[in-house]
Amino acid sequence: INMDLVLREIERWIVERERQYVCACPVFTVMECRRDARLRTIVNRAGLATPDGMPLVWLARRQGFRQVSRVYGPDLILALCQLSAQKGYSNFFYGGAAGVAQELAQTMARRFPGLRIAGTHCPAFRPAKTLEEPAVIEKINATKPDIIWVGLGSPKQDWWVAQHRPLLDAPVLIAIGAAFDFLTGRVAQAPDWMQARGLEWFFRLAQEPRRLWRRYLINNPLFIAYILMQSTGLRKFETDW
Repeated sequence: INMDLVLREIERWIVERERQYVCACPVFTVMECRRDARLRTIVNRAGLATPDGMPLVWLARRQGFRQVSRVYGPDLILALCQLSAQKGYSNFFYGGAAGVAQELAQTMARRFPGLRIAGTHCPAFRPAKTLEEPAVIEKINATKPDIIWVGLGSPKQDWWVAQHRPLLDAPVLIAIGAAFDFLTGRVAQAPDWMQARGLEWFFRLAQEPRRLWRRYLINNPLFIAYILMQSTGLRKFETDW
């Protein structure tokens, strides 16, 4: 998969009103899926599961899929908002800390004149796997968005889009990770050269070591170990649906 293919598929969903959800997947999501079979099913049943990190791109290319490129969350928001401004699609932003979704909507509206903003909502904190209040679902459906962006952090956002897919009328729900904070400037993005070399994890770890050390210093080596075991035949991983 690559960005062009993702945009074409999402536009098809909008035109045909086919209700789907997207999971943007870095290595962390893959590792969480190995630990939780229910989450693995959610990601495997997504209309699209995109490679949000370079290690997944490299692995896909190594397996012979040379057309694969990174579908980075912030880039996907920018590309789809640009397409939305051209085609008249409306966008709803759900998630983030207080005021972040509204700030992102304003930022995108300034950047892409003509972009239709259906609405925004910053949810109260609640445990993962908890359904949203019916009044909020009604509020979102009343705005009739084509795309709902969900920024709650992984894997909470992946649970959210899967659980709420039957309740929401919008054809496209996208679990988009930290893109809300990146695009509003609340969290700095790694330089392009670090992203291209798969070093974004190091940049983020240096920014937030207390919060992210477990994610990167445990998951990354374990991910590499799993890849080596799989490639040498020491372990086989079944795809659970």
